[in-house]
Amino acid sequence: MNFDRYRCGWRTALLAAVVAALSLLATPGVEAANFQPLEIVTKTGVHVFSVEMATTEEERQTGLMYRKELPDGKGMLFDFSPEQQISMWMKNTYVSLDMIFIRADGRILRIAENTEPMSTKIISSGGLAKGVLEVVAGTAQKYGIQPGDRVAHPLFNRR
Repeated sequence: MNFDRYRCGWRTALLAAVVAALSLLATPGVEAANFQPLEIVTKTGVHVFSVEMATTEEERQTGLMYRKELPDGKGMLFDFSPEQQISMWMKNTYVSLDMIFIRADGRILRIAENTEPMSTKIISSGGLAKGVLEVVAGTAQKYGIQPGDRVAHPLFNRR
């Protein structure tokens, strides 16, 4: 038995597996593995979502681009600390979204419902916001989410 050939084959297979795994991490639209709970308190009750965090400049720029679907109850929370005017768009985003702009105190400032996929039209917060929650279109209407409702997540101050 030629052990040198066996070792070389094993190393090649391991290297190929590592390269394949790294390429998945670099692929646009690959989901982050870190999900956190987020609650929205409305007149109809408390609604819990599982959200990915977008905290770096690259994560905020990519957002939910290239995703073909977004399940109900899932979303992405963008951290724009400190509170500021926020402008978003739907470039390279295939799924229509509801964008929920949230003030530093956790109150919902504005909701842009049923955004247009693939659009470069600017969607503004309409005031100072610290975060944006993106969920599948129709979520705000389905759960009765409105401006003034409270969002519970560690990103927002509890007052």
